[in-house]
Amino acid sequence: MGEEKAQSVDRLADPSALGLFGLAVITLVACTQKLGITEGVTGVMSWAIFLGGCMQLIAGVFDFKKNNVFGGTAFIAYGFFWCAMAFSWAVTSGIFGQQAALAFDPKQTGVAFLAYLILTAFMTIGALRTTKVLFLIFLAIDFLFIGLALSSFGIATEVTHMLAAVSELVISLLSFYGAGANVLNRHFGEEFLPLGKAFWAKG
Repeated sequence: MGEEKAQSVDRLADPSALGLFGLAVITLVACTQKLGITEGVTGVMSWAIFLGGCMQLIAGVFDFKKNNVFGGTAFIAYGFFWCAMAFSWAVTSGIFGQQAALAFDPKQTGVAFLAYLILTAFMTIGALRTTKVLFLIFLAIDFLFIGLALSSFGIATEVTHMLAAVSELVISLLSFYGAGANVLNRHFGEEFLPLGKAFWAKG
């Protein structure tokens, strides 16, 4: 029975490409607003819910099924982050009424950014034993949350807002590459696109 269960888990496909693609799309869309290429967050919300949220949640569930605590935690935690961001944008956009929009305190969101920065710091350490591309993605997420948190608290808002925007763009580009590499490497059964060996290999 135990052997059958292990074989069943082994047959599950690696969801990393799916999760990374979702992350790549939402960070690309979100950074265009921060960089001033697009305006407002109303158009970002749907991508935050379905690509940043649902797609990463699905990837996370499959990673947990594969007994991958690291990947499952990352995808599900960040998936819910984007769902929460979409809800926050809905409030500030007045979807739930003007009173709710006026009562919204961005510093509370800043506290959540700090919480996610703590999580990401742990994940960045863990990523030292994955691939160079994944480590760089987590490192860029660290800078994203630093920029978002400081901006939410009104600290050097122009600089920290731009830090968040550039970080999102870097996350997006690296995630697109990571998603493509995961798909093609598994499809061809060889290292078609290198992801880079771990910075911290097991002793």
